[in-house]
Amino acid sequence: MKSLKLFLDTADEDDLTLGLIRLAKEIPDYELFYYINRINDSEFKRIADIVKIGTYYDYYHPRFEAYHKETKACIQFIANKSVQSKQKQEVTELFADEENVNYLLPNDKDVDYLLKSSDSFVDFSVILLPESLMFQTQEYELSSQDELFQLIQYYE
Repeated sequence: MKSLKLFLDTADEDDLTLGLIRLAKEIPDYELFYYINRINDSEFKRIADIVKIGTYYDYYHPRFEAYHKETKACIQFIANKSVQSKQKQEVTELFADEENVNYLLPNDKDVDYLLKSSDSFVDFSVILLPESLMFQTQEYELSSQDELFQLIQYYE
C-alpha cells in the first residue's frame, strides 16, 4: 500500500495591497470614523488591537472594521502609529533602537492609517472618505516575506 505525502507550500502566498491614508489635519479616531460612517452605508467599529511585540515594549495599534455590503468585503483601518505601549522591561542599553512609540511602517511616519480589504481585487474607491480630512489614498504593496504581512495575517 502506497502512502501519499502532502506538502503545504506557503512560500507563494500573494502579496498584500494596502491603502495608505494620510490625514489633512489631526483629529481623534472617534470623530474621523463618525464622518466616514456618515457618508458610507457601512459602520466602522473598533475591534481588537494589533499588538506588536518588541524587546522592551508591547505596542498597541487600533483597528476599525466594517463589512461592505456591495462588494461583500471586510474593510479594516489599522493605525500606523501605536496609541499605547506597555513597558516589559527596563531599557538597559545605551543605544537601544526601541522607543515607546512604534510605527508599523517606520519609513512612512506621515501615514496615519493602513487600509486593508479582504477582497482579492482591491478597490479602495468603494469606501468614501471625507475629502476635507484626508489626502488621496495611495496603494502600497506588502511582500509576503515582510514582517508586517505576517503580523496582519496573524490577526486575520
